[in-house]
This record gives sequence, structure tokens and C-alpha cells, in this order.
Amino acid sequence: MSSSCFEAVVIDVQLESTKGGRSVWRIALDHTEFTAGELGEFEAQSRRGTRLIVPLLRVDVDGAGTLWHVVEKPLTEGTKITARRMS
Repeated sequence: MSSSCFEAVVIDVQLESTKGGRSVWRIALDHTEFTAGELGEFEAQSRRGTRLIVPLLRVDVDGAGTLWHVVEKPLTEGTKITARRMS
């Protein structure tokens, strides 16, 4: 399995759904190298300095052409992330 990395900043976060106590969020980045259907993960640092790994469940494109990165853990707007694409 190969991977490639890039850095980005979270610019929007929206709750997509909640079922059975499980929330799914969609995150927009200031730029991305992901395309629809790709998998990967985000790495970020919490305000307390803890390393966070957030698996990317899927990438969707809405009617306006915005690429949404679907995850189970929200990241706040302005969070700097390192994204890893998995192929």
C-alpha cells in the first residue's frame, strides 16, 4: 500500500448524520488532493497537544462542486492537518 501526504486547513465542518449514537461529519479543506472515492486519514494536533488520527470514510462532491471529506470525528475550523492518501 502506498500513500502520499499534503497539508491543508479545515475551512468548514458540518454534521452529516447521527444514527444510533454515531455521528458522521463532513469537512471541507482549503485545498485537497483527494478525489471522490479515495480513502485516507487526517492527522492533527488537539489544543492540548494530543496527536489525533481521523480516518477518512469517503470523499463526496456536492451539487456546488465542493469536495467533502466524510469522517466520524469533527475537527474545528482553522485546524491544520496533514492528510494521507491511501491507494
